Amino acid sequence: MKLLWSIGSYFALCALGCLLQTLPTIMQAAPVSAKSQQQPPAQEAQHDGQHDFDFNLGTWNTHIRRLQHPLTGSTTWYEMQGTVVVRKVWDGRAQLEEVEAEGPKGHFEDLALFLYNPASRQWSFTFSNVKDGTLSQPSVGEFKNGRGEFYDQETFNGRTILVRIIWSDITPDSHQFEQSFSDDGGKTWETNMVANLTRAKP
Repeated sequence: MKLLWSIGSYFALCALGCLLQTLPTIMQAAPVSAKSQQQPPAQEAQHDGQHDFDFNLGTWNTHIRRLQHPLTGSTTWYEMQGTVVVRKVWDGRAQLEEVEAEGPKGHFEDLALFLYNPASRQWSFTFSNVKDGTLSQPSVGEFKNGRGEFYDQETFNGRTILVRIIWSDITPDSHQFEQSFSDDGGKTWETNMVANLTRAKP
């Protein structure tokens, strides 16, 4: 009986020794695990786009190229020269743009309203031409890496198409506006208007 007790005591002491050796490792690992559970990974801050169109404010000289017959396979373009005046509304949360240009098709006047949605952090804009006085379908989008892309769906020549507007090559004194149509659900795009703007000198 004493022999069995001695053997049992020996194994108990061995087990206690192993536990004491691993205890520091367990104690060090526990706080790290608890800390990782208490502090979730930081989320990337969402971009506030309210000032993304600030570059557009002011008076500009513009050279406009337009495709004469979009979505027909036409490659005939015509050109216009004009001015663009943009002023801010609602302390920068909206903008009003007026375009006047002259070309082979005569005098062109256009009005655009830009609106910022703080909930979605996106801009929308609508156009109106002086000849019909109606508002276009709102085009909605945002800027990423200095490039703005905006989309909407419209009817053109009796067909439903997608419209894409891009602002690019933005500097303090110049930028480019480009409009494209797609009649295949966005698989291919045909550019039909390109406007290059340079800031008018005082």
